[in-house]
Amino acid sequence: MPEAGLTFAQKVLARTSGVARPQPGQIVEAEPDFSYSHDFAVYVIDAFERMGARQVLRPDRVAVCLDHIIPADNIRDANNHARIREFCRAQGLREFIEGGTGISHQVMFEQGLVTPGSLVIASDSHTPSGGALGALALGVGETELGFAWATGRLWLRVPDTIRISLRGRLPPGVHAKDLMLHMIAELGVLGAVYEVLEYAGPVASSLTPSERFTLCNMSAELGAKTGVFPFDSVTADFLNGRARFDYEPVHSDLDAAFSRELTINLAGLQPMVALPGREDRGVPVGEAAGRKVDQVFIGSCTNARADDLEIAAGILRGRRVDDGVRLIVVPASRAVMAEAARAGDLETLLEAGATFMPSGCAVCAGVHQGVLGDGELCLSTSNRNAPGRMGNRKAEIMLCSPATAAASAVTGVVTDAREFAKG
Repeated sequence: MPEAGLTFAQKVLARTSGVARPQPGQIVEAEPDFSYSHDFAVYVIDAFERMGARQVLRPDRVAVCLDHIIPADNIRDANNHARIREFCRAQGLREFIEGGTGISHQVMFEQGLVTPGSLVIASDSHTPSGGALGALALGVGETELGFAWATGRLWLRVPDTIRISLRGRLPPGVHAKDLMLHMIAELGVLGAVYEVLEYAGPVASSLTPSERFTLCNMSAELGAKTGVFPFDSVTADFLNGRARFDYEPVHSDLDAAFSRELTINLAGLQPMVALPGREDRGVPVGEAAGRKVDQVFIGSCTNARADDLEIAAGILRGRRVDDGVRLIVVPASRAVMAEAARAGDLETLLEAGATFMPSGCAVCAGVHQGVLGDGELCLSTSNRNAPGRMGNRKAEIMLCSPATAAASAVTGVVTDAREFAKG
């Protein structure tokens, strides 16, 4: 019997490890093509130095982007930032990206540092965002990343792959975030543990880079190792004049062995919200409609790109944020903010009553900015809603799309944005 073909993940790990046919479950020692970190690079540096390492082995393939606690609001974090800056200078890293430039995943994406067919690792669970550009992008711990900086290598277990075929078309008023919340509700937060979610088919190819980013980003909320969209003309157009490294796209073989294959019909989807407490508590927005909202957050690496701000501005144009709501908007990067400014969307959001913060993780990280009061509810376009995620275990978080966030900011209660289209 002939051997089955290889999946995308197997092929990338074969190239980077030298193992001809790595099999799911096998441990391989691979050489990442690119790695990055953020404010928590201080812990990577700790691990690196405890190992006795003196020099980052491949500094031309390493970046650090401050994004979690910017500007620093206490002495400890300011000193940590200073230590990171000095380390990057001393080691001659390819990129040190100052706070305010944007969220690390977004910055790597838009600056062409993540490329198709590459093995990318970073010290953050939402590193899978890079799968939007056809990379095998994996989140790792700070100690693991420190080891990779010191040695240029890292051991990994070869993951299984789930093939996801999308059918139909998203109905008007339904967005990629709604699709992802639907998937998590169906599969559960442990529905794809240590597996790769590989999107396939003509409908997947029709999605924009930003929509792909949203879906790959939240693969973490399914327990997945990563998500990926195969390289196609959409990827090529996005990377044209942007890619910083030469690349060679990788595709799964037609006869590759997937652990399972799922088909999702987009035509029947509705706008979704994830109820407080866990990301798989997703329900159609109508089931939560009318619940009072105290804060609305349009931001995070999941949904704060220019198209997301455009969706929100389209709803808020000519309207005002409800007096009982705080609307906080944090564009994913300075480049996104500039694009939204040119389009007039920033002006629209400001006139509606939004408060802007520097591009970064902001409210999502829960370490400063936008912390909730006891008993308050935040409706958020971010990716996690566990108790305490935004800094207060006595507050609650619901997840939604930018459209639902904007509509609810106007009414002061959870609202289906399609109601605005009727009037």
